[in-house]
Amino acid sequence: MDNNIQIYADIFRNPIVMASALAENTRIGFGPLTDAFARAHTYLRIAVTDRCNLRCLYCMPPAGVSWAPSSLLLTDNEFVRLCELFARLGVRKIRLTGGEPLLRPGLASLAGAIKGIGGIETVGITTNGVRLAAQARALRVAGVDRLNVSLDSLRRNRFEQIARRDGLGEVLSGIDAALEAGFTGVKINTVVMGGCNDDELADFVELTRGLPVCVRFIEFMPFLGNRWCDAHLVSYASMRAAIEARYAILPVADPDPSRVAKEFKVPGFAGSIGFITSMTEHFCGGCSRLRITADGQFKTCLFRSPEVNLRDALRGGAADEEIAALAAEALYLKPRQHADIRELERRADRSMFQVGG
Repeated sequence: MDNNIQIYADIFRNPIVMASALAENTRIGFGPLTDAFARAHTYLRIAVTDRCNLRCLYCMPPAGVSWAPSSLLLTDNEFVRLCELFARLGVRKIRLTGGEPLLRPGLASLAGAIKGIGGIETVGITTNGVRLAAQARALRVAGVDRLNVSLDSLRRNRFEQIARRDGLGEVLSGIDAALEAGFTGVKINTVVMGGCNDDELADFVELTRGLPVCVRFIEFMPFLGNRWCDAHLVSYASMRAAIEARYAILPVADPDPSRVAKEFKVPGFAGSIGFITSMTEHFCGGCSRLRITADGQFKTCLFRSPEVNLRDALRGGAADEEIAALAAEALYLKPRQHADIRELERRADRSMFQVGG
């Protein structure tokens, strides 16, 4: 076991004791969280539940899932405390994910409480959209700034095959409701899988003709139980070539070095398209993301297995400085980039719904 993994193991084994030791031996200031490669981390993704009302192929194993007991999930007060702490550490953007976050009772209130924290500039939500029509206005009133909606097919039968549930009509209604509620910059996240939905690229591009949304085509990523394989990975290069065979697309300038999508626009269309190229052209060099799972585990990388148990530190009475020390130490051990595809395929240790995406 190398030194980095040993340190993670020590933190995980007894986060309360480790937090106290780190706080005593590490100079922790409440400023930007920076890793060993000088990347400032200002974006925190929080899974507010592991539960979901869909069973998407790329997210959940076919044999079914076991939800975490409610007692192991963070409470609203615990989420707010962590958001306050990370805001002091330089986090400016928070995104609430799941599972399906709209299943969590009182989500609008939680989002509003987070938006009211000093230093937090943007609060977003990633949802499958099934319950969005009923909640879009309340979320906007609560102060939610951005919405990402997962949608992998525009064909009803195929939607049901991918999600293992019906719901296409509800998702499309949810997108309309979000736009009517005043959300701008709505993003539609589409995981593209070879032999499954890769023949719908043009259909999704057409969606941007009249709707002011950004459809983002995401390369299929390996997670526990999702049966990832080479044949299902549709690369950025092949997706772009297929689209450019039918449309002239122009790049959209974005000076943000932490952006994850390569964005383009068809001239004259109301919306835009983007490509998230995690597998074939990683964007780790500008990474600014941190993650907290619904059961309170802190992750410095979507694809990095070691997690730090912030829940037990919170419930064990750790002070803010001690929790900050845990986060800072874990972040210092973050690698320059995630492993290659073959290694990711071998080491997948959690299903996507458990991580929060």
